[in-house]
Amino acid sequence: MSLTSTSSAMSADDDAVQQPPEVSADSVVRGSQGKPPLPSPPSKSADIFGIQMEVTNLLLEAERRRLRALQRDLTERYPLRDDNGYGKRELDRQKLYIGRIEQQYQQLLREYEQAAAGMLRNGGQHRKSNRSQPAFGVKYTTKTRPTIFGTLAVESMAQLADLRKNPSSHSSRRWNSMCSLSSSSGTQEESCGSSTDADSAMSSQRSSDQSLIFEHSILCSGTLDALIHHFMPSVDYYPDRTYVFAFLLSSRLFVKPYLLLEQVVHACTVHESLYPSSISAESMRTFCRHIVRLLGEWTDTFSNDFRDERMMKSLKDITHFCITFDPETRRDVGQILQNLLARLSALEKYEEHLMEISQEVANRIASSIPTTDIYDLCPNPQHLAHYLTSIELERLRHIGAEEFVQAFAKDTSVVETPLRDLKRTRNLEAYVQWFNRLSYLVATEICMQLKKRHRVRIMDYFIDVAKECFNLGNFNSLMAIIAGLNMSPVRRLKRTWAKVNVQKFEVLEHQMDPSGNFNSYRSTLKAAMWRSEGASTEREKIIVPFFSLLVKDLYFLNEGCANRLKSGHVNFEKFWQLAKQVTEFLTWKQAVFSMDKNNRVVRYLLTNPVFSESALSLASFECEQPENNYERARNKQLK
Repeated sequence: MSLTSTSSAMSADDDAVQQPPEVSADSVVRGSQGKPPLPSPPSKSADIFGIQMEVTNLLLEAERRRLRALQRDLTERYPLRDDNGYGKRELDRQKLYIGRIEQQYQQLLREYEQAAAGMLRNGGQHRKSNRSQPAFGVKYTTKTRPTIFGTLAVESMAQLADLRKNPSSHSSRRWNSMCSLSSSSGTQEESCGSSTDADSAMSSQRSSDQSLIFEHSILCSGTLDALIHHFMPSVDYYPDRTYVFAFLLSSRLFVKPYLLLEQVVHACTVHESLYPSSISAESMRTFCRHIVRLLGEWTDTFSNDFRDERMMKSLKDITHFCITFDPETRRDVGQILQNLLARLSALEKYEEHLMEISQEVANRIASSIPTTDIYDLCPNPQHLAHYLTSIELERLRHIGAEEFVQAFAKDTSVVETPLRDLKRTRNLEAYVQWFNRLSYLVATEICMQLKKRHRVRIMDYFIDVAKECFNLGNFNSLMAIIAGLNMSPVRRLKRTWAKVNVQKFEVLEHQMDPSGNFNSYRSTLKAAMWRSEGASTEREKIIVPFFSLLVKDLYFLNEGCANRLKSGHVNFEKFWQLAKQVTEFLTWKQAVFSMDKNNRVVRYLLTNPVFSESALSLASFECEQPENNYERARNKQLK
């Protein structure tokens, strides 16, 4: 089923979206008396590459912080020693790791500089755009429409009422003990109070209903300690699953995951101290089952957190506690650990695979010259679209939900962040780099063809590939191909474009038109989501979003709305919206599309050398000679 009819029928507004005027090579105005030509108007690709540049620049800053921490850690923790060679081995290992990070940093830097230079040469002067804000907004007033998170407050409000009626109940004792736990664990935020009056202060805060604020049965805000308490299971309480996900996703902005898990360990210790005098054996077994359930949800969705040895130590302590007091949980605990280790092992293999690809690309650039093209390897455009979709889904699958929050979270501490506390966003960065690589690969495949008829064939071929990607719901590859076709070295080949079937290309450009904050694309994405919900085949479930736009939307959601309200409460309404966006992404990345990693076409797409910005310009001038003063000066400069 094609998305073309679905998206056009979804909203009549799509027809009203006006495309920016087409910019051809003829639009370059020559000076009448040898004056330099006026810059051409910004093309449609300017908006696309603008987003790529912004995202790449943000990732670049994260790489700088990472590199500084690695160098500092190398100096402080692994001084060069001669005893048994241990220090030297660790030093060599750390140097190798730093070398990898430096390679990623230099790659991001080159991509950013090349994209910036390309936009400046194209006359891409800064323009005011309505893309400066995301398509969705978060207001501090609660919306009255139904929400998937609306069931959360029923249990919470009932618990509040029970606490007010019976302050001496077990729930009240659990609140008091968890409050003192929060203040002693150092959550980097306001503490519950001093060790002498913490219990009474927080009990009063809870009973006056000021620590958690609900509007229309939806949790909107609360103190950090109250939110942590709301997250912790007890004998007679387990938090709503949607709240668990939203809190685990957003809490890392305030408290590190290993500190949060240490509070779960402390909760287990508190319950152990109350057994059997205040807690019965049956109640303890219930508590253990709740803890195991919490661990299952945590390890299932945020398995990357457990790459930290501190997390694994706390996990070991908690599982030992649960098995001791409820042996029936042994099977569930074993399954959780088995699944976690399988995920971590798969993630490690995937990252090793990425390093192998990077090394192979570097070796091929240094030792070989391309002797074939993608059309010779895969003449069927539908097959190539399938290969691209398989690569996209594999890379999506290994991006953790927490990477979206960690990528742009600001480190507010005065002291430099230790190495093991660095934010891990490697897989997100690799996916952004893949988009850039695919765009340059498209331009390279075109510009390396010296004969016009071969260039026309390759252009028509990629347009057909893009159309099939659109029908599959692979919008990231579609946008990368469009960006590659709109790159300056390709757009200037006007004699080649005159022979290309541009009607099909214009239809695709309209669907991905950046005007109106990518309004056409967002409408098409909604149509794809509707198709996926009622899908009868795995193919119809596929949704690969334009990833850089998704990252930018989440970035503006994080930056555009305060983490805290004026009252000092955590703005949890913002985090509901953040969780909703990330939940959609988690659904999309579960789609299945099999692929042979060793296939020749796949290896070509991943490792074949691509031209740099300068090499593309030189190749383009070889295909069609410079036609104006600027191009002649540019060609002479490059040679």
